[in-house]
Amino acid sequence: MLYRKLGNTGVAVGKIALGTMYFGSETPEEDAFKILDTFVEAGGNLVDTANVYVDGVSEKIIGRWFAARPRDVTDRVVLATKGRFNASQDVNAVGLSRRWLHRSLNASLKRLGIETIDLYQLHASDMHTPVEETLSFLDEAVKAGKINYIGLSNFTGWQLQLIVSTAKLMGVQAPVTLQPQYSLLSREIEWEVIPAALHNGIGLLPWSPLAGGFLTGKYQRGGKAGSDTRAGSEKELYQSISEEYANSDRNWDTIDTVVRIAKEIGATPAQVALSWIADRPSVIAPIVGARTVEHLRGNLDAANLTLDKDATDALEKVSAPKPGGYPYGAFGAWQRGRPLGDGNEAPPPTFTGGSKNPTGRA
Repeated sequence: MLYRKLGNTGVAVGKIALGTMYFGSETPEEDAFKILDTFVEAGGNLVDTANVYVDGVSEKIIGRWFAARPRDVTDRVVLATKGRFNASQDVNAVGLSRRWLHRSLNASLKRLGIETIDLYQLHASDMHTPVEETLSFLDEAVKAGKINYIGLSNFTGWQLQLIVSTAKLMGVQAPVTLQPQYSLLSREIEWEVIPAALHNGIGLLPWSPLAGGFLTGKYQRGGKAGSDTRAGSEKELYQSISEEYANSDRNWDTIDTVVRIAKEIGATPAQVALSWIADRPSVIAPIVGARTVEHLRGNLDAANLTLDKDATDALEKVSAPKPGGYPYGAFGAWQRGRPLGDGNEAPPPTFTGGSKNPTGRA
C-alpha cells in the first residue's frame, strides 16, 4: 500500500480508504469485522463512517471491532466520521450549530468507544448557521482532545473558500480535507471545487469513485439491472442516481473505454477507474465500500496500479464533462487568461473566425 499525507498534516494514509456506509445493513457485523481485518492487514488505515450511516449502527460496529482487537491493530487506524444530519425529525437535530454538533460529536464518540476522532467532517454545508459559530465549536473540540483534524464533505467551491478564509481570519483550526462525489462519470467538481482545494492545500477523499457500480462494468447499456445490484434496488435514492448515470451516452462511452483498457492491461474495470481517480490532482484516497472481502481485495489492488499516459488520456477525453462556453468552458477560460510572456500563453479566443451558422445548423 502506498501512502499519502492527509491534506496539510503530518499524518500518512493509504492510497485507498475504506467506506463503511453499509455496515449493519447490506453488510452484517461478522462480515464487517472481516472486511476491517482484511483492510488493515493489507496496509490500509483510513476508515470512513458517519453518524447517520444506518442510523448510527455503522459507528457501533466499528466501535465493537475496536474493542475486540488488540491496541497495536486499532492504533494503525485513522478514523474519520461526520456530523450534520440525523434521522430525528426534531428541527434542531440537524445542521452545523454549536448545540447540534456538540450532541452529535459526543454521541459518535460514545458509539465508537473512543476518546478522540482523527478526522471529524462536516457532512454538508448549513448556511443557516454562521460559519464563525461552527468553526469556534470545532476549534474548541480540537483543543479538548475530542478531534484531531477537521474535514468537509459536499461543500461547493465558494463554501470551501468561505470556511477556510474565515478560519484563518479567526485564527482557529481550518479544514484539511474535503469529501466530494467524484468519479469518471461525475467530474464537474473539476470546474470550481478542485481549484479551490488546490489553492488551499486541501486534499480530496472522493466518495462513490465507482459511480454506484457503473464503473465496475457490471451494467450493460439498455440492459436490466439485477435485483441484487444498486441500480436494481427498490431504494429510491439508488434508482434516482442510477438513472442519472444511465441517461448519458458520454457515461456509457466512458464505461466502454474503462472496460477496454482493463482487458488490455489485465486488470478489472474497477481497478482502472480507481487508479485513474487516485492519481488525480489533490486526491488523497478514493473511499471504496465493499460488501465482501473478495470485493475489497480486488479494489485494494488498484493502489498498486498506475495507468500509462495513453490510457489516462483516453479516459480523460471520453469522460470530459461539457460545461458550455461560460463560465467554465473555453470562453470563460479565455476571459480569465492573462499572458505573462513566460511561455505559458493564455487560451486563444474561441470566436476566432466567427461562425458560418450563427443561428444554428444549416
